[in-house]
Amino acid sequence: MRVLVVEDERVLADAIATGLRREAMAVDVAYDGAGALERTGYIDYDVIVLDRDLPKVHGDEVCRRLVAGRTASRILMLTASGDVDDKVEGLGLGADDYLAKPFVFIELVARVRALGRRSAPALPPVLERSGVRLDPGKRLVTRNGEEITLTKKEFAVLEELMRAEGAVVSQEDLLDKAWDENIDPFTNVVRVTMMTLRKKLGEPPVIETVPGVGYKL
Repeated sequence: MRVLVVEDERVLADAIATGLRREAMAVDVAYDGAGALERTGYIDYDVIVLDRDLPKVHGDEVCRRLVAGRTASRILMLTASGDVDDKVEGLGLGADDYLAKPFVFIELVARVRALGRRSAPALPPVLERSGVRLDPGKRLVTRNGEEITLTKKEFAVLEELMRAEGAVVSQEDLLDKAWDENIDPFTNVVRVTMMTLRKKLGEPPVIETVPGVGYKL
């Protein structure tokens, strides 16, 4: 899942990004509204965590422009006020969800995951295919009932393959969804991650390479 965190309080923004990355999400950060609009112009995010009180371009205006541009991204708006009128106003701008500060981080994670499921065709919370069972909420993977320990990136790659429901996923799409904007597009990290993931999933192989196209499960 690719997430953009837009928050001008740098310590908070970086803390949120670090926490979400530990949940196997690919996270970029913008510290003002102008930076958010720039990134959303060339990256398709599944979820945008958007603070309302932003410098340069206010969070409300960022939300309006994204909605007017028919963004497919789901927007979770953050604010220092938990007042009902503010919540109604934020949702009225086109935000999909609203969370007041201070918040409990596990609630933020749960809301981001829920919005991420809504940014794509509806899928069950727990994914199953070819004997492999993946639970994003618990970060648990099993094959034929046996638990498999994966790194954050291996988990993210496997999740994207399972969400594709048998369709081919390109290396570019995996880089986009499982790594952030700092990744070198010419890196062999996807191939290396795929090798270790296949080894951990065991025999018979469930991940197929489609030469020149990508991978499918």
